[in-house]
Amino acid sequence: MFIEFGIKDFIDILLVAYLLYQTYRLMKDSGSINIFTGILVFIGCWLIVSQVLEMRLLGSIFDKLVSVGTLAIIILFQDEIRKFLLTLGSHKQLGSLFRFFTKNKQEQSEKADIMPVVMACLSMSKGKVGALIVFEKSMPLNDIIQTGEVIHADINQRLIENIFFKNSPLHDGAMVIRHKRIEAAGCILPVSHDLSIPKDLGLRHRAALGISQETDALAIIVSEETGGISAAYKGQFHLRLTAEELERLLTKED
Repeated sequence: MFIEFGIKDFIDILLVAYLLYQTYRLMKDSGSINIFTGILVFIGCWLIVSQVLEMRLLGSIFDKLVSVGTLAIIILFQDEIRKFLLTLGSHKQLGSLFRFFTKNKQEQSEKADIMPVVMACLSMSKGKVGALIVFEKSMPLNDIIQTGEVIHADINQRLIENIFFKNSPLHDGAMVIRHKRIEAAGCILPVSHDLSIPKDLGLRHRAALGISQETDALAIIVSEETGGISAAYKGQFHLRLTAEELERLLTKED
């Protein structure tokens, strides 16, 4: 017998592969890759026992575990599922396509919008003033904004420096920038408990990494101890940034 293989089967395989790849990326960014690998191993054992070896008793036990395990997976990965659905509903790919065709028109405007942030970070770096600035991307940060004080002001270098001045009541929290405006300051971010974080990095860096793991936001950190400028994006640190590297990172879209 010959197995018929058509274009629909090819598309089906591509879609499943893409879904597995995106799931792998999501789990890797959130630090849950070991749990995801364990689930794949369990599914593989279940298929071998029930389909290949046809062990009825052990197969029935695995069947019960799989039926209950679906609910357990939803509870265990509720944050990751929420992030996936938010990303799916944000039409990020369509936005990237639109930006591709309008790149030349928006390039100068975007550079003018981020230069006050770059200059403020350089100024605070020289004075060793600690700062934490979060740029909202496609995933909304409404829950984070509600923990701070809403400002909704134009991006301004002096305003940023005044907010993070050591005697300012908002200097300990994070600033959130949304749609090229300072939306809020003094916000509380989720702290990452990743054991691989270097010991010399403080709470600001852990908070920046935490928000980058849970959302697609970009977090900029100015160290109060060293004055170094760093960034956290997609669950990874970019340490000891120069002014050019910081500007390039802020204008990068993906």
